[in-house]
Amino acid sequence: MPTQDAEPRGSAREVFATFLRLGLTSFGGPIAHLGYLRRECVSRRGWLDDARFAQLVALCQFLPGPASSQLGFALGLLRAGWRGALAAFVGFTLPSALAMFAFAALLPLLAGSPWLPPAVHGLKLLAVAVVAHGLAGMARRLAPDPARAAIAIAAALLVLLAPGGAWTQLAAIALGAGAGLLLRRHGEAASTDRLPLPHGGRAALWLLAAWLALLGFALVQPAAPSPGAGSTFAAFYRAGSLVFGGGHVVLPLLHEAVVAPGWIEDDTFLAGYGAAQAVPGPMFTLSALLGASLPGALPSGLLAAIALLAIFLPGLLLVAALLPLQARLSRSPRAAWTMAGVNAAVVGLLAAAFYDPVWREGIRTPLDLLVAAVALALLASGRVPVLLVVLWCVAASLLRAALP
Repeated sequence: MPTQDAEPRGSAREVFATFLRLGLTSFGGPIAHLGYLRRECVSRRGWLDDARFAQLVALCQFLPGPASSQLGFALGLLRAGWRGALAAFVGFTLPSALAMFAFAALLPLLAGSPWLPPAVHGLKLLAVAVVAHGLAGMARRLAPDPARAAIAIAAALLVLLAPGGAWTQLAAIALGAGAGLLLRRHGEAASTDRLPLPHGGRAALWLLAAWLALLGFALVQPAAPSPGAGSTFAAFYRAGSLVFGGGHVVLPLLHEAVVAPGWIEDDTFLAGYGAAQAVPGPMFTLSALLGASLPGALPSGLLAAIALLAIFLPGLLLVAALLPLQARLSRSPRAAWTMAGVNAAVVGLLAAAFYDPVWREGIRTPLDLLVAAVALALLASGRVPVLLVVLWCVAASLLRAALP
């Protein structure tokens, strides 16, 4: 049953306006998004206090899926019920999703341009810098000691050396969870108050059952030479269900979903990934570009919408299902130990993705390495907007192509 203070304290319109502003201005990736959300919802608007905000952050980081989008969905749910949750998701996601869909429409028009290949290569160099920056930050936070560094290295080697795609990545995460539980010395449980919610345990069970049923469909869906509605939904839902860490970590799963079966070329995939760094909002909206770029008889807009919904849906179902259990989970030391191992394995997954395909596709010459290194230094400084780093990588690549 819902708690006594579960009545919505705001309107869906208020939530939508707040999150639309965030969706238009939240540059910097998922970690930066957490800061934007805290500033808007805790400091400026007082929707909840820091303790409850931290409780939501902990849950979203524990679950697979896009943590910042899950956090925004949960904040909307607490503020204005289910309508507020939907308003938060649409407001935060729509601007970047439309931008990525527009970029997908422009790619074929630019196909004959001599400037397109060097511009795409510049976006690949941007991807090298962005993933390297994200990898370094995650390694410092999530694998800071020899034990967790060993888990990360083992996960990376498993993904790089063993075939199996998403199943291998899931095995690496499972092994990391087991190793973290065996270590029993990293991570700390916290006791916090229960969150006010518009739903209780029975609704949570239905949400969890829906997530499991859709995941079962996605895992047994056979590979198709040409993507249809069902195979597209399955590929992106599977990626959204199995990605721990969000952000850049979705890269290998999406690569496995659309490049490995031959649906999309590597150049299109990495160009889209680079473009995703230039827009605000969640990185998972890359799925809109990938869906719009899929071949087949279905309209590109329909495939983009299916891909976008499918990749976000599992994370949103899970966070809504587990919010009623948050207080119990937050007090469990076993959950903290397990998550420490999962986080270390996520570092390994990102390291594997950094090597293949990001590094292998982006770095071809010493000049490429120099451009990417400068971009990495600009990102690491924290004083240069991401859009300027995008312009640097593309401009440097274009200038190199123009020189004899």
